[in-house]
Amino acid sequence: MEEHTSRFKIRLGLFIIGGLLLFVTAIFIIGKQKNMFNPVFKLTTTFYNVSGLQVGNNIRFSGINVGTVDNIDIINDSTVRIDMLIRKEIQKYIKTDCNTAIGSSGIIGDKLLIITQSKTNSEVVKDGQALMSVEPVETDAILGSLKVTASNAEIISYELANMLIKINNGKGTLGRLIQDTAIAENLNQTIINLKKGTRGLDENMEAAKHNFLFKNYYRKKAAKEQKAIEDKRK
Repeated sequence: MEEHTSRFKIRLGLFIIGGLLLFVTAIFIIGKQKNMFNPVFKLTTTFYNVSGLQVGNNIRFSGINVGTVDNIDIINDSTVRIDMLIRKEIQKYIKTDCNTAIGSSGIIGDKLLIITQSKTNSEVVKDGQALMSVEPVETDAILGSLKVTASNAEIISYELANMLIKINNGKGTLGRLIQDTAIAENLNQTIINLKKGTRGLDENMEAAKHNFLFKNYYRKKAAKEQKAIEDKRK
C-alpha cells in the first residue's frame, strides 16, 4: 500500500513539474513573440481602414518581424490609430520618411503591418512618433476589377466569334477574298504577272550590262565594289 502511494506521488510530482515546464515554455515563446522580454519603443500610424488587422499581429521591416501591433483605436469615422511596439535595436534603421502599409503573410495568411524602408537620409524616428500610411487595396475592389475585366473579355470573344462566322459565310471584304474563287484566281494571276515582270526586268538589266553604252559604267561600278571589299579586309 505504501509502495503504491509512493508511486502515485512520484507520478503526480512528475506531472506537475512537466506542466510547469510546459507553462513556462509557452510564456517564454509568447513573450518573445510579443517582445515582452526585449526593450521596445512605440510608434503610431493612422489608417482609414485597417482591413482586418488585429492586436498582436506582426510588424515587418525589410521582410523581418520586428514588433507587434499593441493597440488599435477608432479615433473618428474616418481614422483608425494603430500603436506599434518595435524592438529597440531596430529604431536606428527606421527613418521619419518611412511609411506603413497593411499586407498579409501569404495569399490567405494573417494580416500584418509593414514599415517601408527609407529612401532619403532622414532623421531616425523618436519614441512615440507617428508615421505616414498607405491605404490598402480592398479585396472587394480587386474582385470588382476582375469582374469588369472578365465582362470585357466576354464581349471581345463574342465579337470575334461573330466576325469569324461572317468570314466563313463569305461576308465582308476578307470573307469574299477567302471564299470567292474568282478573286483568288485573279490574285494568283497577278502574282504570276509580277514574277514574269521581275524576270523580264532582270533579263533587261543583264543585257544592259553587255551593251557597249553601259559596259564602261558597270565595269567602274564593279571595280568600286571590289575596292570596297578589299578595304574592309584590310
